[in-house]
Amino acid sequence: MNAKIVKLVAGLIASLTLAGFVLGLALSISNGAAGFWGGLPFWVISISVLSMVFYDFWDECIRKNK
Repeated sequence: MNAKIVKLVAGLIASLTLAGFVLGLALSISNGAAGFWGGLPFWVISISVLSMVFYDFWDECIRKNK
């Protein structure tokens, strides 16, 4: 199998797994004792971190292939 394809598939699986974990954690914090306003700072941090994760995935796996 081509190394670029392996890197693309592994990066996509890792990014989606991390996104599922972080968004699930943020959802459980907001639905739990913290409530929406208590969980809002965690949502802001989560969205910021996930945007950096997906930008890095795009930069390393997709943009460098061209």
